[in-house]
Amino acid sequence: MGDSPLLSVRNLTVAFDTRRGSFDAVRDVGLDVWPSRTLGVVGESGSGKSVTAMALMQLLPEAARVTSGHVSFGGRDLRTLTERQMRSVRGREIAMVFQDPMASLNPILTVGRQLMEPLLLQIGLGRSAARERAEELLALVRIPSPGQIMRAYPHELSGGMRQRVMIAIALSCGPQLLIADEPTTALDVTTQAQILELLRDLQARLHMAVVLITHDLGVIAEFADDVLVMYAGRVVERAPVAALFERPGHPYTEGLLRSMPPLEDEDPEILPAIEGNVASPFAMPPGCAFHPRCPYAWDDCARILPPLVELGAGHDAACLRHRALAA
Repeated sequence: MGDSPLLSVRNLTVAFDTRRGSFDAVRDVGLDVWPSRTLGVVGESGSGKSVTAMALMQLLPEAARVTSGHVSFGGRDLRTLTERQMRSVRGREIAMVFQDPMASLNPILTVGRQLMEPLLLQIGLGRSAARERAEELLALVRIPSPGQIMRAYPHELSGGMRQRVMIAIALSCGPQLLIADEPTTALDVTTQAQILELLRDLQARLHMAVVLITHDLGVIAEFADDVLVMYAGRVVERAPVAALFERPGHPYTEGLLRSMPPLEDEDPEILPAIEGNVASPFAMPPGCAFHPRCPYAWDDCARILPPLVELGAGHDAACLRHRALAA
């Protein structure tokens, strides 16, 4: 681990303005991403994972706005950059792979044209050099016959091939940080494993930092070095991956771990779920947002918003009853 994080976020809050009023989709989020390491961000849908990523990239929709927070990348505060300056950061320094490659790729342009575009515009390569580099990138992400794929359109490729193309585009400008937002959700299990193994190999070869957003703790266990658990827009736990799995410090994390599919030698019918649903942002409960679903909740949980407290080296949790949970 380096002396300082590559990306450091403090007190990030993102509000959405709707016809029903304004609400905070992300509240007071803090995280660190270290060079050459993977931060896994996990939580149910509606936890604020993707909104956090979009805020870091300054790609929020018009209805959303960052109301507070500090985002430092390589020693610069990204929130102070203009849109023109931020365009030079996207792709060249921080790249993003989205959940649905078919929605991200342009259906009327060939793979080659879409892959060459950042090489031409951001790196400044000539067309011949850009084409050669594009074919190298397709080979890097293990796509056979790169020259043939360059001439193909997105709809002519399988879901796994399209996701590999998206990864190649993301890597085209040599970013230091890759944000992968649910990169395997739309793929079958076998292809998911191939894409994750590809990301692991590329990270090791290119010495990138990775932020992996997912709802799958199995993926987190296999791929991540550090974990950030989010619930209802807040960080409820952060820890090195081994510490999180060995001794979760928040009831929500414990519930997610209990909900994981069992091992092959265990009873597959026993799969406890977390009762209830994530609270609506328009009706957020007072105190700890998880307390209506929490088996350990007491009266104070409905009144006091728990701060993140240190449980061990690099392990923090936002729970008033973390000692009872540990016991």
